[in-house]
Amino acid sequence: MTDYSFQLYSAREFPPLDGTLRMLADAGYSQVEGYGGVYEDTAATRAALDATGLTMPSGHFSIDMLENDEEKVCAIAEALGISHIYCPYLDAAERPSDAAGWVAFAKRLEALQERYGPKGFTFGWHNHDFEFVPLADGAIPMKLILDNAPSISWEADIAWIVRGGADPLEWMKAYGDRLTAVHVKDIAPDGQCADEDGWADVGQGTMDWKGLIAALQATPTRLFVMEHDKPSDAIRFARRSIEASKSW
Repeated sequence: MTDYSFQLYSAREFPPLDGTLRMLADAGYSQVEGYGGVYEDTAATRAALDATGLTMPSGHFSIDMLENDEEKVCAIAEALGISHIYCPYLDAAERPSDAAGWVAFAKRLEALQERYGPKGFTFGWHNHDFEFVPLADGAIPMKLILDNAPSISWEADIAWIVRGGADPLEWMKAYGDRLTAVHVKDIAPDGQCADEDGWADVGQGTMDWKGLIAALQATPTRLFVMEHDKPSDAIRFARRSIEASKSW
């Protein structure tokens, strides 16, 4: 098991970044995962990382930037030490409505792998819940993505798989060899944490992370990234979550 990382999107509403990084280092994290908001001033972000000893081995980049500004993506990655690039989302208006559309989208991801892979990056897709919702013909978008983009890796957001109505263990069994990173997040019991969109601090919700971490040991996963999509207190989330990991 590698050290835990922290998706900085979780702390987007709690600036400044340098304070967040100091807090994370003090809490016991050694890595962070980047997203668009921390790429605006890469020199400042690099300085803040160096001041705390944290590294940024992975980062999220939009499909638009990946396809249309490769030079900028590579410059950001080089400046911040990012070696794992993940495309994290597809806006609802851009999501295909049929299997053919998802196959075409998968081929776009495969084409990105052909561009970024030879440059030394690990490139992959990061899921949410919509990829696991069956289409009208019963096809599952996530399966279409992975089957038709055979060279890309997968950063699995395990809790979003559950919210999508799927069994993460079954997906690990089928595609575990494609995993290079996972998001470690938790789902609150029904009726709780409504102000946090139903998410919980890791270890405080319904996810069996002890069992999931054990299962993930059989995969190539090396990055375990703590995330909460809407915490009311980023410090509380960061500290409680890494503390929970000690029992795993």
